[in-house]
Amino acid sequence: MSASGSMAPGASMGERVVAAARRWIGTPYRHQASQMGAGCDCLGLVRGVWREVKGAEPEAPPPYTPDWAEVLGEETLLNAARRWLVEIAAGNAAPGDVLLFRMATGAPAKHAGIVSARGRIIHAYWGRAVCETRLVPWWERRIAAAFRFPEVG
Repeated sequence: MSASGSMAPGASMGERVVAAARRWIGTPYRHQASQMGAGCDCLGLVRGVWREVKGAEPEAPPPYTPDWAEVLGEETLLNAARRWLVEIAAGNAAPGDVLLFRMATGAPAKHAGIVSARGRIIHAYWGRAVCETRLVPWWERRIAAAFRFPEVG
């Protein structure tokens, strides 16, 4: 990254995604929001990074409650990720990739984070803010799927 904060020409998609996600660190947690500095949830973070590295969002998420996954019992987040991101093996996740997590065994995927470095993720943490944390075993056990931002399209 240059001194001005912009990516060097030729930066990979993963590098661009991580740089964009790091700019969101400190953004307060706000359910359904996606505005850097003002507020976002985990989906809002991924949506905001998409807007920066890809352009306009391909679809608007429907309104959702904090307990949407438990109430609906459907793989809404996972299915949306499969429509717009490139699914990869979770073991191959690299910086810039998106991880989806199941908060309980058998529950739908409900949380998203962006891999920032080996063993680290950036995510919007409920009740706090966007932060960069270690991908500790508690989170690793809950990985449901991994995705890469598409290079084209």
